[in-house]
Formats: sequence, structure tokens, C-alpha cells
Amino acid sequence: MADQNTPDIVYTKVDEAPELASASLLPIIQSFASAAGITVGTKDISLAGRILATFPEALSEDQRQSDDLAWLGEWVKKPEANVIKLPNISASVPQLVAAIKELQSQGYALPDYPEAPATDAEKAVRAKYDGIKGSAVNPVLREGNSDRRAAAAVKKFAQSNPHRMGEWVSDSKTRVAAMDGGDFFSNELSATLPKAATAKIVLETAEGETVLKEGVAYPQGTVVDATYMSAKALDAFLEDEIAKTKAEGVLFSLHMKATMMKVSDPIIFGHAVKAWLKPVFEQFGDKMAALGVNPNSGLGDLLARVKDDAEIMAAIEAVTAERPPMYMVNSDKGITNLHVPSDVIIDASMPALIRAGGKGWGPDGKEDDCVCVIPDNSYAPVYDASIEFFKANGKLNPATAGTVQNIGLMAQKAEEYGSHPTTFEMPAAGTVKMILDDGTVLHAHEVEAGDIWRSASARQAPIEDWVNLAIDRQKATGYRAIFWLDAARAHDAELIAYVKPILEAKGVADKFEIMAPREATIASLETITKGENTIAITGNVLRDYLTDLFPILELATSAKMLSIVKLMNGGGLFETGAGGSAPKHVQQLMEENHLRWDSLGEFCALGESFKFFADQSGNEKARVLGDAVDAATQGILDNDRSPSRKVGEPDNRDSHYWFARYWAEALAAQSADAGLAAHFAPIAKALADSEATVVADLAAVQGKPADLGGYYHGDAGKTAAVMRPSAALNAIIG
Repeated sequence: MADQNTPDIVYTKVDEAPELASASLLPIIQSFASAAGITVGTKDISLAGRILATFPEALSEDQRQSDDLAWLGEWVKKPEANVIKLPNISASVPQLVAAIKELQSQGYALPDYPEAPATDAEKAVRAKYDGIKGSAVNPVLREGNSDRRAAAAVKKFAQSNPHRMGEWVSDSKTRVAAMDGGDFFSNELSATLPKAATAKIVLETAEGETVLKEGVAYPQGTVVDATYMSAKALDAFLEDEIAKTKAEGVLFSLHMKATMMKVSDPIIFGHAVKAWLKPVFEQFGDKMAALGVNPNSGLGDLLARVKDDAEIMAAIEAVTAERPPMYMVNSDKGITNLHVPSDVIIDASMPALIRAGGKGWGPDGKEDDCVCVIPDNSYAPVYDASIEFFKANGKLNPATAGTVQNIGLMAQKAEEYGSHPTTFEMPAAGTVKMILDDGTVLHAHEVEAGDIWRSASARQAPIEDWVNLAIDRQKATGYRAIFWLDAARAHDAELIAYVKPILEAKGVADKFEIMAPREATIASLETITKGENTIAITGNVLRDYLTDLFPILELATSAKMLSIVKLMNGGGLFETGAGGSAPKHVQQLMEENHLRWDSLGEFCALGESFKFFADQSGNEKARVLGDAVDAATQGILDNDRSPSRKVGEPDNRDSHYWFARYWAEALAAQSADAGLAAHFAPIAKALADSEATVVADLAAVQGKPADLGGYYHGDAGKTAAVMRPSAALNAIIG
């Protein structure tokens, strides 16, 4: 047991669809856990919660909120840590601004987000808000490396009930376009530090030296990278691809990660917006700037700011008519690929397009082939190789396909490209240098104004832990195991220098292969096409990309993945899948009171969390709960109790009723703990006897709008009323 103020298991409070589902599921979990003497409490890592925790001075005493993310950052370093982590918003600037406006409308006197801070006070506010942007949560919580895979029950169900796949044809015009120079990949430098060091990052120009960042401390053995993307090369590439796409007669699409890569990718996205409307910016750039236009915020924000200027609008329409058709986020509502930087997230958008046979939705509401523009060439080859593989071999068959598991390097902010304070847009031409405290120039790049320079690092302890985790996983499964590392890439070469000696010292070098991402993609697709299994052992960004790509091809979704983070100090973090489609789910709930979010990821994480608690605490009742969760999850799959997409059919709340029922029935039937069996027998009977009433209660609320009291910061009472509408079920659960 933890101390009195700390729950045994922390269940994170998050955003959007996963948080709505929690309003229904968490009371069930807490009720069942209490029978085993286990407390399940919440900590708030939602976007709204993090905003409120950041500005206590702006709030009244009763409005103030504790900094739960900081608390969790310390908790995950303790051996007793046990956290069930749901997907949270990795906020882009438009999302951050929308959340601030909603909170202000609810009476929270928060400062506005300064788009162009001028005073020291505005700069201080901007710095605080920028700390909330992007993937601010995951680097704090992930004090361990990632073990992600399809749970056995989920994979078995996917093979028995294969999802629909789009047809691939050999003459598909869909292709990936990436820069062939001037990008982060081609300019990367990397070095492993022989001793602990503190670095400063400076820009030397004709006018003098500007310190971009100082006091960046690295322990001995850290792999430190530096690279940049040329703005001129990027602009030339984008202009060329727009023209090529038009000539090819297909859809233009840009695939970025403006949430995780919160500094670099919004800037690249802005370059794409400017390239798309280049004649408009050339003619009306100053006028648009005066209206507050920032291309990094997307086409949607731009159009909202210039909509009353007939001259600019006419110019935009004229240019749009000359452009190729664009890949659409929502054809019905006219929301394009370039509308909002956080709307098209590469790790969700590219797998969905590949699963659909290389097709995307166009402005005419029809599917078409696409040019998939992924400017940086670091990981574009993964998607290029996938597309070329399916053109040559046809679609994957989920009924017979094997699986790709993932061991991902991410502990202690490893390889956090773009999500850290060492990425800069160059204010002037000059030389960027990383200078160590002994005067050594570790890395240097000649840059021009507008270039995007960034650095990332990976520490020795997480790298070694990652390799050992891979060795353990390969030993446990016997699967083909591939390190996705490119010996010709600077950073990867430094990692290989760690990997090979560990494999040799453990006597397992013959069990592992090392391949560049393109070759590893082809090898993995060949393996699963034969019905065999493989383990992808990757760095952090590839972990993020692959744990969507392969699950979406194998299972139709990445939300059902089992994600276990073995924290380096002994605790456990259990992640519950992806939340990329959650905004559409919330929209449907608010319009039709139907939530199609599938909590299967939460079920899988919950079972693992209970079993981990049993191992850590010696509470064998927790293991019985965990085993029964697995049985309930199997029951959900076997009896097709997952949510439907359509209003009027069973949704997320129905699946929670069935989960509670199957869980109670499994606990009542087990013989390992007579006390739990006796406790849950009447609960199981009551749930079964109330089936008709509960199902009718849940069906009755669908089809009309639902009032949550807010999108980012809903009213707890209103949300509970929406998500727990069955008095009969609530009475049984308590």
C-alpha cells in the first residue's frame, strides 16, 4: 500500500473521448478494486488542468489546481509507482488558444496567449504557455522504455474477424515525397560524450554572438545530436512538389507531427501554407501580417483573419483554382490538409492512407491517389517502402498476418526531437555551435536566416536499458528481432556502438539484426505477410510511428495496443493506446449523445496494472482482479460488445456495462480467492438480472445533443450525467 494520500494505482485524468469514457469506466474500476483493498485515484494531466496549474497567481483560491504533472514526474521515479496513463492532448497553438478561451469564458482570469510577445511580461507568459505545448506530458512520465504489442486476445480476435482493407493496385500513383538534401537527415551530426559536460548553444554572426541556450547538462556517455533544415531547400522542395502533384493529377497531402515536434513542425507546416498561397503572400504579405496572420497556425486561422478583405479572398480563390486538389480532413466541412497543424498527424494519417489502398479523401468527397509530402527524410523511407511493398504485393491480409511488436527507446527524454527547448528558428545567417564547458566545439553548422536548427540527446542508462529490454523480449518470444538503425546516419551509428557490445557480451548477437529503416520495413512486412512475428527495436520517433503503422494494418486501430513502460526505478506505467481520432468522437457525442470510443486499451492496461501491483505489494487479490480483467476483455471481444460507430447502436457506455458484468462473473467463478468470489457473486447476478433495464436506459439517451459544460474543461456533474445515465447500473456499482 502507498501512503494515505497516495493511491495504490494512479489513473490519469486526460482530455476528449478517453476522459469522457473515464466518467463511465472509472467508477466501475474503483468499486471493484476496493473489494481487494486497492485504491485507484486520479491525477490531472489534461490540457485544461495543466493550464490552470501553471497560472495559480491569476486564479482565486478555490480555482487553483495542484501541479499533478510535476507530482507524477516524481512518482514515476519511485519503485512503487503504478500509473494507468490514458492518451492526452499534445497541444498545438490553436488547441492551446481554444482551451485558454474556454477557461476564460468559465471565469478563470488567465492571460491571453501572446502570439507576438513584445514586453518582458508577455514573454514570460508566452514561455509558461510554451511549456504546456506539444508532447509536454510524455517526457515527464516516461522514466522507462516502451514495450508495445497487441494483446494476445486482441490479435486473435483481429485474425478471426479481419477488418476491411482498401485494395492496392500496382499502377497506383500514390507516392511519398521527401527532400533529397538540406533536411534534418542530411545535416545530422552526432557524438558520444566521454565525460559529463554542460553545453551552451550559440549563433555567431557578423554582428556578434547570440546565446540561444546555456546550461544544458549531459551525463557521461550521452549521445548528443545536432542538425538543421534549410528553409531555402524546404521552400524549393514544396514548390516543386505542388507543381509535380498537379501534373500527376492526384491529391496533395502534407504529413507532419506538429504536436510532438512542437517547435520544428509548426514552422515547416507554415512554410507549406506559404508555398501553397505563394502569390498571395507576395502581393499581400504586409497587409496579412497586420491582420495577425501567422502561416504556422494554418489555413483555417488565416482565412478567419482575412475573410472580410475581398481583395485578399479573391486572390486566394484564384490561386486555389490553379493548385492541385488537396487531401481533406473533412470534405463536407471544407477542412483541408493545411487548415490546422494538429489535424493531420503523420503517425495516424499515413497508416490510415496505406490501409485504404493509398487513397485519401479529396475536396469532391471522393477518394483518390495522393502525393504524401514528408519533408524530412529521416523516417519518410518507412512509409515509402510500405507503399511500394503493397503496390507490388497487394494489401495485407489481417486474417493471416503475423504481428510486429515494438521495444522503443524513450526513457529520460531520449531523442525528443522538437519537443524540447533546443530547437530554434534562425534569426540571422551565421554559425550555430554547441560549445562544451571546457571550450570544445562539439557540433557546428553554417545556417541562413529562417533555417530550423535542433539538438536532441539520449543518455547511456536508457540506451543500455533499452537494449536489455529487447534481449528479454526476444528471449521470451523467440521472434525475429531487428534494431531499426542506419549505420550511415550519424545518430544511429553512435547507438550501434552501444548495441553491438551489449549483444556480444550477453552472447545473443546472432539473435538480432541491424537494418536501416527502409530495409527493416520491407523485412518486417515480408515476415508478417508469411504469418510470422517480429520485434522492431527502435528509437523514440520511430516507436511513435510504428506503434500506429503496424497496429492499424493488423488490427484496424492502435487504440487496442498493450503498452507497458517498465520504469527504470522499478515502477510500472501502463499506457492505453492512441487518441488521434478522439476529437471526432467528442463531436459525435455532443451532437448525437453517442460515444464510439473503444476502451479496449484501458481494459488491457488495467489487467496488467493489477498484476503488477500484486507482484510489487504481495496482494494476491490484485492478481485475481487482473486475471478476471483479462477474462472480461476476452468476453468483450468474443461476444462483439465493442462500441458501434453509429448512433442508436451500442456505444462506449454499453461496452462498460458488459465489461463490468463479465468481470464480476469471472470473479464470482474463480476459485483462487473465496472471499472475492462471495463478494462478486451477487453483483454478477444483479448485473445479469438488470440487463434489459440497463440496455434500455443507455439506448434511451442517444440521438439528441449532449451538454458536457465544455470541451476542454467540462462540468464534472454534467459529464457524469451524460456518461452514467442508467440508475439501475449506478445502483449496482455504487
